[in-house]
Amino acid sequence: MDRFDELLALHQQRSLPPVHLWEPERIGEIDIHIDAQGVWFHEGDPIQRQPLVNLFATILRKDAADYYLVTPVEKLKIRVDDVPFMATDMEVRGTGEAQDLLFTTNVGDVVVADASHPLQMRGEKPYLMVRDGLEALLTRPVFYRLVDLCVEEGVEEGVAEGVDESGTLVVYSQGARFALGSTH
Repeated sequence: MDRFDELLALHQQRSLPPVHLWEPERIGEIDIHIDAQGVWFHEGDPIQRQPLVNLFATILRKDAADYYLVTPVEKLKIRVDDVPFMATDMEVRGTGEAQDLLFTTNVGDVVVADASHPLQMRGEKPYLMVRDGLEALLTRPVFYRLVDLCVEEGVEEGVAEGVDESGTLVVYSQGARFALGSTH
């Protein structure tokens, strides 16, 4: 079994709490903040224990534009600068349109990019849908590896001089096509 299959198997064995079903009566706020680099803070100090961060990530939920830590008894609003997760690694299986891209996040999520978990650019930043409206920003090394897998589409041969010849950089995973930007 290769690393891709090992990670996929681990992900399929993982079960997350059903936070989408919980509607607790007690609602409040907690001084937890996730900065733009995916670092979690409590009362201004970084949370040093990664297992605790990973646990919090399993009970994280996004409602409209706000993020909450949700349990059956309470729902606590937290502050998130950009998105809550970072995609820190990527495994690739196959090539071209038959390619599969598997991403690992800083909190232990494993996600195969597909139509339900799209890759998208917002400005110059690449994002991956992880689950239930929660996204990961691709770290720079992961994004550079992803760009290396891109193919250029939409460039016409023999275009007249002075005409924009730019194409689109695209990558495929699970049969889904993701545009990552213009080549111009």
